[in-house]
Amino acid sequence: MDALKLEDCVNRTCPWSGDPVSADSLTLYNGKVVGFCNTGCRDKFDRARTAFDAVIAGKD
Repeated sequence: MDALKLEDCVNRTCPWSGDPVSADSLTLYNGKVVGFCNTGCRDKFDRARTAFDAVIAGKD
């Protein structure tokens, strides 16, 4: 998989903190690159997304 790039990010501020996104804190969501201010916020999003996906799939 190619590395995610800051220039492909759909947002410029972290959805959790409101701080600017960082190049080392990107993730792919629904085919789009989404950025966060740090890896902690990114990982928090990934955990939340996994939990919601499980509920939607009926695997909670």
